[in-house]
Amino acid sequence: MAYLPNEVPGPRPTVDDQVFWDYCQQQELRFQRCTACQRFRHPPAPVCPQCRSFESEWVHAPQTGVVFSFTIVHHPAHPAVSTVTPYNIVIVDFPECDHTRLVSNLIDALPEEVRIGMPVVLVWETTGNGRVVPRFKKGND
Repeated sequence: MAYLPNEVPGPRPTVDDQVFWDYCQQQELRFQRCTACQRFRHPPAPVCPQCRSFESEWVHAPQTGVVFSFTIVHHPAHPAVSTVTPYNIVIVDFPECDHTRLVSNLIDALPEEVRIGMPVVLVWETTGNGRVVPRFKKGND
């Protein structure tokens, strides 16, 4: 069973993040990195905000990260999530990728278990619109 109900719409890729979502469809988490200055950037963008280069590459991200921040949602923002509140939204930090961060969910933790600095492990889920998205499970402390 998916963390959020199938009625919750999945991502709709844009021109800037289409490649990111294409890799996710293959269950590959990759982040964009500038080939001129080597800085990672997420969300993806056509130009490096650091050096203004248009050149980039897509680098495999590690399968683990840490919770940088989180919130517990108690008031549903969409009618489809009213049955699963409270639920979490986490920002996962990837230290090995210059602390690139990704917004997601921690699928196997009760609200009171989520904490900053908590190690997490990448898992994949398919959303209601068929998109494969990165989610996370509790890692080993």
